[in-house]
Amino acid sequence: MKLIATLAAPVAALALAGLTACAPQTSDTGAKEDAKSGTLRVWLFQEVNNKPKEQVVDAAVAAFEKAHKGAEVEVEYIPVETRAQRIKAAFNDPASAPDVIEYGNTDTAGYVKDGGLADVTAEFGAWDEAKDTDPTARESVTVGGKVYGAPLFVGARALYYRTDVFQELGVEPPRTQGELIATAKKIRKQKPELYGLAVGGAYTYGAMPFIWANGGELASRSGGSYTSAIDSAAARKGITAYTSLFGDDNCPAAKCASMGGNATVTAFASGKAAMAIGGDFSHQAVEAGSVKGKYAVVPLPGLRAGEIAPAFAGGNNIGVLRSSSHRTLAVDLMKRFAGKETQAKLFDAMGFLPTYTDVRAEAAKKEPFVEPFIKTLDAGAKFVPASPAWGRIDASLVLPSMFQEIVSGKKDVAAASKDAAEKMDAAFASAG
Repeated sequence: MKLIATLAAPVAALALAGLTACAPQTSDTGAKEDAKSGTLRVWLFQEVNNKPKEQVVDAAVAAFEKAHKGAEVEVEYIPVETRAQRIKAAFNDPASAPDVIEYGNTDTAGYVKDGGLADVTAEFGAWDEAKDTDPTARESVTVGGKVYGAPLFVGARALYYRTDVFQELGVEPPRTQGELIATAKKIRKQKPELYGLAVGGAYTYGAMPFIWANGGELASRSGGSYTSAIDSAAARKGITAYTSLFGDDNCPAAKCASMGGNATVTAFASGKAAMAIGGDFSHQAVEAGSVKGKYAVVPLPGLRAGEIAPAFAGGNNIGVLRSSSHRTLAVDLMKRFAGKETQAKLFDAMGFLPTYTDVRAEAAKKEPFVEPFIKTLDAGAKFVPASPAWGRIDASLVLPSMFQEIVSGKKDVAAASKDAAEKMDAAFASAG
């Protein structure tokens, strides 16, 4: 195995999801051969602390090279903030392209439209381990009924809360969305130095559970096309619930309207908020903060007691490029990277939640902290529209702009959601 060093990029793996969706269709770069030996090039994402990931990858590569004499793997860890440009260039230039890539799961539809990812439907369907894949994770590699990769890990968000504050004020973890909002405002009233629940106008994935819990959807699909549903009556109920948390009685709009997910987690970790909606991937940041030892996590509640609000299923996938001249080998390497053994090791090394339900259950036994996140995923997480337009919608900040217009008082929920729906529909129409 050869390793090519690159500069680390300490950013989340999904931070630039979908930027390639605005790019034009690539030329036909389908491979003309399927060599059974030679060098396979792999691009994986550079993590903040990459060494544990490298060790897991090295073990998978060693097993692959042992099973395939004459085949060698060259791994390069690429900065996430430049991946959009690099991967787009690779789709257009097979000579410099890798055979296998790691990519954010919201990138799938855009990469498929660009013609860069290989259709591995047959191989995925025949793969014994694939039957245990979480349905939402499977959805993240599926476009138009065809499979374009294998899920590598999944992430979800739940409710972090301050156990010391709750005990001091005699409040219990909220069981419903209504209780969540009431509890946040009660804490703010009694402890005005704290945000009851840290929320952000730019925190799209923190707002989505409110929309979904109220029966709303981001978009509806008819045939092969999408239409925005963000202005439906149900979606507007969720938008109203989320934006009701912006104000002096919880999280002042002047400070919170511009906050994204990282800022809300930072507010919680630093002791400035009694609650926050954070991911399993936020655990290390919270542990490093002043609230260490004084918090717990529960699933974000739905409308009724016992219900869990649907969460966005984030995560990354592993795919094979259409241009690979080693397709058979590349698919096998994809399976080794995304297989159960490697995913279990990545959980131990990096905390990445496995995409297999059985492997995830074992992970929960090892680390009780992940239980509320696994419960959230098992309750039915949701995904963004499988359209290349989503990248444009996300990059254009359509939903954050909608929330910010509402909390600033510039528009009411009906007007802001109507405008957002029109922008989304324009993006869906242009994507074809």
